[in-house]
Amino acid sequence: MSTRVRTLTALFIGLLLPWAAGAQEQVLNIYSARHYKTDDALYEGFTKQTGIKINRIEATEDALIERIRNEGARSPADILITVDAGRLWRVEQQGLFQPVKSAVLESRIPATFREPNGLWYGFSMRARVIAYNKERVQPSEVATYEQLADPKWKGRICVRSSNHVYNLSLLSAMIERFGEAKAEAWAQAVKNNLARPPKGGDTDQIKAVAAGECDVAIANHYYYARLARSDKPEDKAVVEKVGVVFPNQDTTGTHVNISGAGVLKHAPHREAAIKFLEYLTSDEAQRYFADGNNEWPVVPTVQVYNPALASFGQIKYDPLNVSALGRNQPAAQKIYDRVGWK
Repeated sequence: MSTRVRTLTALFIGLLLPWAAGAQEQVLNIYSARHYKTDDALYEGFTKQTGIKINRIEATEDALIERIRNEGARSPADILITVDAGRLWRVEQQGLFQPVKSAVLESRIPATFREPNGLWYGFSMRARVIAYNKERVQPSEVATYEQLADPKWKGRICVRSSNHVYNLSLLSAMIERFGEAKAEAWAQAVKNNLARPPKGGDTDQIKAVAAGECDVAIANHYYYARLARSDKPEDKAVVEKVGVVFPNQDTTGTHVNISGAGVLKHAPHREAAIKFLEYLTSDEAQRYFADGNNEWPVVPTVQVYNPALASFGQIKYDPLNVSALGRNQPAAQKIYDRVGWK
């Protein structure tokens, strides 16, 4: 072989080897609408355990859905992660998930927290609680969601907008339990009791209670837990003034929701995607959800050591399958529109 041929051959091999190594590299492409910095530990833990590299794109749920639809069958996305069963249902309705059958997922995740056909699974749980001003309100006065409809709360309730998925899911659960007529009567009464037009996020509602703008508010529990774990004096001052109730402990149980994920229809790395979903049910990953974002694990056997969660004690939660929260979402939005809850 001539020197020139040997040189060209060596050059060709040198160019080929990095490509071949890259082609064999195990990867997983995740589109995430969860924007919690603490989730980095989840991704790092999975890669450390499996050797599978994670490529992640973060955006709003709507932007990610539009991107997946535009990419079509050529989409590189393997998994979509988002918060709230209502959002997962929206993705499901557009035919973007594929069913997954896994003994690990089915044994670790209670049926309440997964789509019945395996299209998506919940991995952490959050509760919709009632925050109250400790000086003005007794916990027994807000022991149920239904009590918020009492006219005595006129001008005393704060809550975010009705079109936010957290409130859509709460009303969807009421529709499932009590029917549309009773759900609408509740929505109308609460809207009549608002202290101000809906605005801001859940933390804003809790702070409004502390500031005296209203006496009670509806919020997800982990927003309060964040304030309780904060070292900031202003956050500690809020917690000193505000308590929380987990409603309906003596009846249906507190309304809960999930963060969850599903394998996308055209996932190029299906096996790696299923491994990732299964990893999210591990004790290690479940504790990340609890310690990092103050959410409860959905796996009932996992012990957590978050002092804010521990302070809440054991709660009874509504055992409705969370898929109902999406199914009833269109009806819930129509009700909020009819009663004028902006």
